[in-house]
Formats: sequence, C-alpha cells, structure tokens
Amino acid sequence: MCGIIGVTGTGPVVPRLIDSLKRLEYRGYDSAGIAVQSEGRIERRRAKGKIRELEAVLAAEPVAGAVGVG
Repeated sequence: MCGIIGVTGTGPVVPRLIDSLKRLEYRGYDSAGIAVQSEGRIERRRAKGKIRELEAVLAAEPVAGAVGVG
C-alpha cells in the first residue's frame, strides 16, 4: 500500500511532511521519499526502509521549501 501527502505553506514544509508520513507508516512502507519545491527547482530525497531512514537522509542532505509532497 502507499500513502501520499501534499503540503503548501509559507514556511518550511519538511517537518510537516515527515510527521504526516509517520502517521501513514502503519501501511507497511518499504521505502519513503519527499519532493520539495526549493528555489525554483524540485529537490527530492528518498530512502529504502522506514521513515527514520528518510530522516537520516534529510539530516545528511537537508532540503527546504514551502511546497512539497511525500
């Protein structure tokens, strides 16, 4: 199964995306990722495994923006 979340706002959306993906994690993810509009580009981060693996990728390669999907 999969779950998709979209967030728009005036500030950073990554924390809200991660929180929302954690709420959907019971669906049995084998991978997760986000895509965020940042400075006119789409930046993406993804990881195999649980949301905590994605959080580790984001800690090493942060991304910021006010519009994103996960």
